[in-house]
Amino acid sequence: MKSKLTLVVYSVLIFVAYAKVAGPNVILMVTDDAGWGDYGATGNTLFKTPHLDAMAKASGSMDTFYVSPVCSPTRACLMTGRYNYRTRCIDTWLGRSMLEPEEVTIAEVMKTEGYATGIFGKWHLGDCYPMRPHDQGFDEALVHLGGGLAQPSEPLENERRYTDPILFRNGVPEQTKGFCTDVYFDGALEFIGKQKKAGKPFFIYLPTNAPHGPYHDVPAEWLAYYQKQDLTPLMVHQPKGAKREQQIDTLNRVAAMVSNFDDNVGRLMKALRSQGLEKDTIVIYIDDNGPNSMRYVGKFRGMKTHVHEGGVRSPCWVYAPGRVKAGLARPELAAHIDLMPTILEACGIGVPKALELDGISFWHLLSGGRKAWPDRQVIIQSHRGNHPVKYHHFMIRQGDWKLLHASGFGKSNFEGAPKFELYNLADDPGEKINLAHKEPERFRQLKAAYEDWFSEVGAEDPQNYTPPVITIGSDHEATTHLTRQDWRGDNWSPRGKGSWLLGQLEADTYEVRVVLHPDTVSEKPIQMRLIAGGLVLNGSLPPNTGDFKFEGVTLPAGKFNLAVILKEEGREDWGPLHVQLTCMSK
Repeated sequence: MKSKLTLVVYSVLIFVAYAKVAGPNVILMVTDDAGWGDYGATGNTLFKTPHLDAMAKASGSMDTFYVSPVCSPTRACLMTGRYNYRTRCIDTWLGRSMLEPEEVTIAEVMKTEGYATGIFGKWHLGDCYPMRPHDQGFDEALVHLGGGLAQPSEPLENERRYTDPILFRNGVPEQTKGFCTDVYFDGALEFIGKQKKAGKPFFIYLPTNAPHGPYHDVPAEWLAYYQKQDLTPLMVHQPKGAKREQQIDTLNRVAAMVSNFDDNVGRLMKALRSQGLEKDTIVIYIDDNGPNSMRYVGKFRGMKTHVHEGGVRSPCWVYAPGRVKAGLARPELAAHIDLMPTILEACGIGVPKALELDGISFWHLLSGGRKAWPDRQVIIQSHRGNHPVKYHHFMIRQGDWKLLHASGFGKSNFEGAPKFELYNLADDPGEKINLAHKEPERFRQLKAAYEDWFSEVGAEDPQNYTPPVITIGSDHEATTHLTRQDWRGDNWSPRGKGSWLLGQLEADTYEVRVVLHPDTVSEKPIQMRLIAGGLVLNGSLPPNTGDFKFEGVTLPAGKFNLAVILKEEGREDWGPLHVQLTCMSK
């Protein structure tokens, strides 16, 4: 973890050395749970994506581009240029997906260079100060909380809506109008207009939560279109009966969200052209992981959460008229960690020397530079749990060779000895022929390289796999909204249990509002116990009541765990859905 003092010093030196030169604008678009094969440009003849297809045709492409198999790890890597295991972001939920506040994000570096910075969509790297996007370098942040709409982090009032969602603009809830993807692009287009008027270059991060599930609320016109089509050729498995009908319905709904995203890409490109910004703007598109169902992924194998190619390969299209040749396809091995240094180089911005990035800029590969590309390794590992486990659900690639252990994302550990798989992807892109026993020297070399990496990323900081502290009582956030997204708990179920790691410099007085999951509201009284460090308070919730306030609660200084334990006769203890802490001195 690198102190942000590095960035402050860097900014001062840059300012003293020379006046900032306005570089190109940058728009980085990321979909959530779309996959490599969801576009006409990658061979899908059934999903309608004409605008992305046109962008791909007019772009330079990194054709061997890797992401993590799930959401937050990819986002931490692309925001910092560093492997997510260095950043405390090791999972997608339960307090394991918060980005270490001292990490320097690409938004912070761009901001020091005079760029206006905006995020519109999904952050998924911490919902409370100091982890929020507008704490981490973004001038404008219009986002949902947690990992998505319709998750436990959203306000109850949102009622799981993708259409007309309640979003958060720089931490303040805002009722919006329209399907969520449309709203994010509306926000980005408004931001572009403001910066065009101000004559200021911009960096826009545009990560949508679509086509992530649930699938109950999708664009109606596109859904109606796909319900008249036959998408079953895209399905890897062909179940029968009700399960088949359910999978067909889900695929129709995913397709509707993908095509809606494509419509918005068309809107964005049209706006850039109409405002004379097209030649001054670099537009990048990637997925965050593999597709959210077993569907077409071209010659590859797998889906989201898998470390086979279908779970970790993404398009990487870089549209930059006059800077990148249309149709250029580069085979070099690249990944999400490379986006930050690539964007900085494209904008003429040096990486601050004290930042230790894992990523390498591939800008010269697309723009005609002559620097050699190293014979590098890309390593991806993601699984559930409070800390990484050696050999658990990882892959390493170097050249054409890939070693992996597909032990399953959903478990915190694996049983028995690892079952390694080794593939030559040049000959076997579908990962069907395991060469682990036939290529012992290659196997040993890649295994040793992975072991060195695993030891190195874990050794950087002894506390690297503990969650960051949520700071309360700050001038930046008078009311802190604690949700199950950021608690250290057992699960997200209505009757799950957990606690939050909090901290403040001085003891202060709070109103503590406890909100129950609607499914746990009872006709019987519910007893409550609030525990914060050494403080213990008791309360009672009347029948058929969904929230309760503790008034005048003095929470201690320093770091402490806060938990609320709910008790009802005849049931096991459980925890609340949300806890809101309002500092009374702010």
